[in-house]
Amino acid sequence: MRISLIVTTYNRPNALSLVFKSIENQVIKPLEVIVADDGSDERTRKIVKEFRDKLSFEVIHSFQKDKGFRASQSRNKAIAKANGDYIILIDGDMILQTRFIQDHSRNAMPGFFIQGSRVLLSEIQTKIILRKRKIFFSMFSLGLKNRKNSIHSNSLSRLFSNESSHLRGIKTCNFAFYREDCISVNGFNNDFNGWGREDSDFASRLINIGIKRRTLKFNAIQYHLWHKENNRNSLAINDEILQKTIDNKLTWCDNGIDRFL
Repeated sequence: MRISLIVTTYNRPNALSLVFKSIENQVIKPLEVIVADDGSDERTRKIVKEFRDKLSFEVIHSFQKDKGFRASQSRNKAIAKANGDYIILIDGDMILQTRFIQDHSRNAMPGFFIQGSRVLLSEIQTKIILRKRKIFFSMFSLGLKNRKNSIHSNSLSRLFSNESSHLRGIKTCNFAFYREDCISVNGFNNDFNGWGREDSDFASRLINIGIKRRTLKFNAIQYHLWHKENNRNSLAINDEILQKTIDNKLTWCDNGIDRFL
């Protein structure tokens, strides 16, 4: 399987550097890493160049100008550049456990998209991690807010992972799908601006074409560095777009990834 790992980021180079270090330590390497950059300054470009020069796989910087929170369009541009047939999406503040990509690869199945979980790190522990440049953790590490999510077990994963068609808990910080399925629904809806609901809208259209959700437990572990909550001023408008998709069982968005293919 040819895996493209897409990392969304905006002006958090110290976190992005740790994410790259965790990718470097993966048991199975991706075909490529594509940084979906929503308008960061020069510091992010330097981090991308640093790791592009040292890693054995391709690192692509997919950049768009800073015109506010445009995660949908940023992801679409990155997916359009992807050479892999399987896409894993993470955020640029997610430190990956060493078997993260291996777990996603092993659990990928035609007809499904994967929703993974995350371990939340406290504000104090995040500051320590960024200062000490730490990327290895366990369930006994300090500062874990939902400690059970740090347990890695293939046996428990087979027992507790489940299939469904609901949107509760959809988050693209740990999300995977076949690229052809993404193209079939025209990717993310570029009409989403500001934080929220673009991920649920995308998942809803996948479900509407018959792609089922598989929620992965005790596998594909990642550690989420603390940050302040994003501005949610656009949430009401974004809720309306999502509700239209749900009510009309839409399978396509007019303003999607086809603009960049």
